[in-house]
Amino acid sequence: MDGHRIDGTTETLSRWCVANPSVEKLRQNIQTVFLGHSSAVDLLLVGLLARGHVLIEDVPGVGKTVLAKSLARSIDCRFSRIQLTPDLLPGDVLGVSVYNSTTKEFDFKAGPIFANIVLADEINRTTPRTQSALLEAMSEEQVSIENLTRPLARPFMLVATQNPFEFEGTYYLPENQLDRFLLRIAVGYPDRSAEHRILLTQPGRTALDQLSPIMTAEDVVRLQDYVPTVKMDNAIVEYILDLVEATRHDERLHLGVSPRGALALTQAAQAAAVVHDRDYVTPDDVKELFIPCCAHRVVSKTYLHNGESNATSRVLQSILVKTPAPR
Repeated sequence: MDGHRIDGTTETLSRWCVANPSVEKLRQNIQTVFLGHSSAVDLLLVGLLARGHVLIEDVPGVGKTVLAKSLARSIDCRFSRIQLTPDLLPGDVLGVSVYNSTTKEFDFKAGPIFANIVLADEINRTTPRTQSALLEAMSEEQVSIENLTRPLARPFMLVATQNPFEFEGTYYLPENQLDRFLLRIAVGYPDRSAEHRILLTQPGRTALDQLSPIMTAEDVVRLQDYVPTVKMDNAIVEYILDLVEATRHDERLHLGVSPRGALALTQAAQAAAVVHDRDYVTPDDVKELFIPCCAHRVVSKTYLHNGESNATSRVLQSILVKTPAPR
């Protein structure tokens, strides 16, 4: 795991990133506005580079929307926000055809899903019918409307938010939709010094409006295309399989991690290597991502609904402790 080649050249990943706006610059740009824990920023970048979607699940007021917006403003691309409500219809998300009296034809008016980064705010407050309208876009980066398949532009990333502690007037996400999210992350409360800066500078009101992009959509796509080439030793592949297999035989779980979940963990680990400026995966990459990538894909025997996410996280943490990692 000591190679530094990219597409057969001797150029290192570090120098390749310097030639283009680096991931580190993207992280720093986001953190000028989002003053919370840096781990949340890193996980969001992992989701972006792995061509995945991220569910940010936390209490109101900790910066979920600011985090998503700061990522979008740091990239020169199209951004849209969908405020999900119980009366929202699938057409409000995907788009509709409108009759044009001049041409005597129907013109398609694209919905907010046709953007590079889409913020689906409070996703559990809309009906299952509207939630399901997002599934094809998340899985295949395309939308089927009126017997026509319309591709979505790359990069395409859905960042959804929800409050896991308030269930009145909400529709919990079913397992098949949760499985479409590469990562489920929590922002958490900021530490005292960061909160002090938030109170003084109010970055969500001022700095966010002044944030300039430091990376283009094409730069992001090049990084995304590089991620699958990141080297992964066979011992790490076996480690991932050991973890996944352990979830399928754990007596505390009804359902373990599926092959799609194992693939998601692999892709996320490769993306994490790029975020940390490496061209190879380490066991620590897998350890850091096992819970964010897999806790929402398993079902605990004490499972009730989304509020039981902590129960599955505790089970996976114990599996992580018991499963030996490669040296």
